[in-house]
Amino acid sequence: MSNGLILIVDDMPTNLEIISSTLEDAGFEVAIALDGLSAIEQAQLNDELDLILLDVMMPGIDGFETCQRLKSNPATSHIPIIFMTALSDTANKIRALELGAVDYITKPFSEQEVLARVKTQTKLYRLSRNLEQQVVERTTQLSQTLVELKNSQIQLVQREKLSALGNLVAGVAHEINNPIGFLSGNIEPALDYINDLFGLVDLYQQEYPQPSATIQNEIKTIDLDYIREDLPKLIGSMCEGVRRIQDISSSLRTFSRADTDRPVAYNLHDGIDSTILILKHRLKANELRPEIQVITDYGDLPPVECYAGQLNQVFMNILANAIDAFDEIAQEKSFDELKANPQKIIIHTEVLENQVLIQIQDNGTGIPEAVKVRVFDHLFTTKEVGKGTGLGLAIAHQIVVDKHGGSLEVQSELGQGSEFYIRLPICVYSSS
Repeated sequence: MSNGLILIVDDMPTNLEIISSTLEDAGFEVAIALDGLSAIEQAQLNDELDLILLDVMMPGIDGFETCQRLKSNPATSHIPIIFMTALSDTANKIRALELGAVDYITKPFSEQEVLARVKTQTKLYRLSRNLEQQVVERTTQLSQTLVELKNSQIQLVQREKLSALGNLVAGVAHEINNPIGFLSGNIEPALDYINDLFGLVDLYQQEYPQPSATIQNEIKTIDLDYIREDLPKLIGSMCEGVRRIQDISSSLRTFSRADTDRPVAYNLHDGIDSTILILKHRLKANELRPEIQVITDYGDLPPVECYAGQLNQVFMNILANAIDAFDEIAQEKSFDELKANPQKIIIHTEVLENQVLIQIQDNGTGIPEAVKVRVFDHLFTTKEVGKGTGLGLAIAHQIVVDKHGGSLEVQSELGQGSEFYIRLPICVYSSS
């Protein structure tokens, strides 16, 4: 198997014989051109050409012009060129490299030097061609994959779930930060108190049974009465931090509980509460707006057989969209205006015949009619590039309607806010 096809362009018979013999012995195929015109002609006709060895000082068209023509021709512009010349001045070398030469050999040169340069450049060229082919093949594969993803509802659900989990993790990290902060801040003082008390016990052992002046002074130094008063408060603060972490962890498990291949009985209020807690960091007041109020008006709901993790994703998408809308309003209105008319999300649940109704209402700016008719369409979004995928509500609709046999509707008027209605059958699936 040939190591490559090399075109040697040189009008010196001695050079041609030495170079071609060396390359052929190394397993290369060799083509020869005696002037620039024939070099261009052979290069254009030879599709398998891997490298050109070009003598700069040639009759007719010189090497520089030959190189320029080869590099400007689409059929030959990609072929690497090594210059061979008796001229060693820097100006010629710079000119050769500017014209596109990949290497530069100054005569006289050894066969080993030429062979080493040829092997290196040929290998690089073939690697480059292979990489380009791999890119083309991989691009084709990716295009096919994208088509499959577009047509697959299940894969879209998983993709959106990953997005929701990303929001979840960010929220949990934010919420865990505060309790960890005051825990770490309180542990060190607690340890200091304990060490002080141990020191006092040691002194009592030395001076017992009668407290000495040393013990009396130590009691005053560490302010024992204050420690006795403050230590329970300090431990209580630490316990509160632990409790908050436990609540967040529990909500995380509730929200992201793994769905089985069959629906399970689930308390929807637990899913809604866990979603609210996870989004708590986004509901808090910031420099642009007051806190967003979430009001829950829960009815007496029975457990619903469902895919709990996916329904939690529905709650996340709807609530997150409402918060996004409130954040956009905060860009246009002042803090005082928003404080006078607090931003609210009201969640109402009740049983209607054999269905459960979850109503999520906000007092935002509402949805225009042209947007409302497309709000559940795949890839439709009114958000800026990079801020919305157009999948959230589409996936929510698919989960409620296709997966659970329910319905998801929206009612909205400009200036009057929006209301999402989720209706789920209480018993959709057979228990057998």
